[in-house]
Amino acid sequence: MWIQRTITLKPYARGFHLITSAIEQQLPELSQIQAGLLHVFIQHTSASLTINENADPTVRGDFERVFNRLVPENQPYYQHNDEGSDDLPAHIKTSLLGPSVTIPITNGQLNMGTWQGVYLCEHRDYGGSRKLVLTLNGE
Repeated sequence: MWIQRTITLKPYARGFHLITSAIEQQLPELSQIQAGLLHVFIQHTSASLTINENADPTVRGDFERVFNRLVPENQPYYQHNDEGSDDLPAHIKTSLLGPSVTIPITNGQLNMGTWQGVYLCEHRDYGGSRKLVLTLNGE
């Protein structure tokens, strides 16, 4: 079985947000897959995806603070700044984390660890809604 669907997420504030349940809600066919893969791809260059801690919200805040220190805004050597001081840093953060995640499916469920969830990493102050392409494959 192959299913591909593009979904639009509501706008999120800058930061790291759990979106696992939003993805699962858009894929009722997931329950029919005994063994397979879900590939999630974000169609943007200033937001990214990753998998990490899903229980303690302080992890998400810590991620934001660390990434802001790794890739600071308003640096004099940035040339790409027409869209604001958060634009180029957002592109760099997206390249560091990546535009996609792939998750195994086992017995109709995403087969992640107990403490894992899918994050939308919103790197812009006003990024707006974000589109994800969900590709489900399995039997």
